[in-house]
Amino acid sequence: MSEPIFTNDAIVFGILLISLGFVFYTENIKTGFWAKFYKIVPGLFMAYFVPALFTTFRIIAPEWETENAVGEVVKNESQLYYVASRFLLPAALVLMTLSIDLKAIFNLGSKALVMFFTGTIGIIIGGPIAILLISIFSPETVGGADFDAVWRGLSTLAGSWIGGGANQTAMLEIYQYNPSKYGGMVIVDIVVANIWMAVLLIGIGKKDKINKWLKADTSAIEELKLKVINFTKKVQKNPTLTDFMIMLAIAFGTVGFGHFASKYLSQFFSEFVASMSSQTWQNIFSFLGSGFFWIISVSTIVAIGLSFTKAKNYEGAGASKIGSIFIYILVATIGMKMDLNQALENPGLMVVGLVWMTIHAGLLIIVAKIIKAPYFFLAVGSQANVGGAASAPIVAQAFHPSLATVGVLLAVFGYAIGTIAAIACTILMELAATF
Repeated sequence: MSEPIFTNDAIVFGILLISLGFVFYTENIKTGFWAKFYKIVPGLFMAYFVPALFTTFRIIAPEWETENAVGEVVKNESQLYYVASRFLLPAALVLMTLSIDLKAIFNLGSKALVMFFTGTIGIIIGGPIAILLISIFSPETVGGADFDAVWRGLSTLAGSWIGGGANQTAMLEIYQYNPSKYGGMVIVDIVVANIWMAVLLIGIGKKDKINKWLKADTSAIEELKLKVINFTKKVQKNPTLTDFMIMLAIAFGTVGFGHFASKYLSQFFSEFVASMSSQTWQNIFSFLGSGFFWIISVSTIVAIGLSFTKAKNYEGAGASKIGSIFIYILVATIGMKMDLNQALENPGLMVVGLVWMTIHAGLLIIVAKIIKAPYFFLAVGSQANVGGAASAPIVAQAFHPSLATVGVLLAVFGYAIGTIAAIACTILMELAATF
């Protein structure tokens, strides 16, 4: 939490954009060291990892502490991730969804849902298994009593890794984990989830080999990509300034409407959920009070509607390319949240998180192998759980911009089942901890 060298968001944003420019420039060098390097490490991973290095060495930081004039500790926070996730992400989803073929997405079949729910089950059983395994070597790591019990803290990870922030908060309220120790769980959440996302991004660079090993049928995915590519060629044109302004108007106009609608929808559903007589039902449906959930949902619904109009022709002017720019900026801000030094702050809990995520990953690989699911379904199904609406579209669009919406739709499932699935996981973790 020490103060980094640069705290001004304008400077930090410049550093992030220079990082992205460096990655794109070196990725397009076709000979020598960089050509060999990017055959192993995908550019999307580097767009994520370089900002993480800047944070690790305290050149920049997502948050830090300072003392004011009277000696009080003041917490400071960069607003770049907030701006990227609340403004650029929904705008990117709009621009990438304009050319979507909804029928073709439904034609992807049931394997997407199978892999998503496999990921959910992996989180549900991964927590208690991790507690049982770690208790053999270090029982104090997963011990604790009353509201200091580690299983209570791990319940918040289950909420985050199946749903999202709203589900995580709901779990904290349900199981009343000691607030003074909650920060340690947040660190485990960020570090382990980001390490897993990095692994998935590296895997995207090897997707052809992975699909061959899985004996996966990628025909439906390739057909969808081909449809979008052919449509793009059909409507392709040299974009004018007017085209760019109209595309930005469509994107941010929709985002503005999403923010407007989310204010009233989140307020309405917060009151509706609060009126439920059962505290259990209130906790399960708490995600409906999340403004971010409604921003993403409303923006995506409007974009799907626009895909049935002439607005979809703006794909020929580069709509998805602009959307990809926004996504890469979001990737950089997510990378900035990753401080590799934090992995050493509580090694015991970090091992629990890593074992937990390994079980999640292992189950996904086993099921993907059995049903011959493409790596795309494995990666997006996992991130729709672990990363939610902020990172599932990132992984999906890495395969092709037209697939970003698949990530969002699956992430919405995660929000919907996040709390109840996390409660099931926590019940098992409590049993494991007291076994």
